[in-house]
Amino acid sequence: MIKSELIAKLASENPHLTQKDVEKVVAVILDRMTQALESGGRVELRGFGAFSVRSRPARNGRNPRTGETVAVKAKHVPFFKSGKELRERLNAEDE
Repeated sequence: MIKSELIAKLASENPHLTQKDVEKVVAVILDRMTQALESGGRVELRGFGAFSVRSRPARNGRNPRTGETVAVKAKHVPFFKSGKELRERLNAEDE
């Protein structure tokens, strides 16, 4: 599902809200999540999972085309760990 599909689905399920209102709500939620991660925080959605930031150290990599060694800088990357309820729903046996 992409962002526009999410907005369309939420708008159709909530006819009392306009599509523009739903777009604003989704944008604010994603922006606040991004701000929390930028400041080194963590975003936890109970039953779904948790987003956090992990640091990757500097390392030497290789250019796949030439085989030349390239210095790769240290960086921060987003990390997602799924929640227990999500894992259980994904692994539920078909009944």
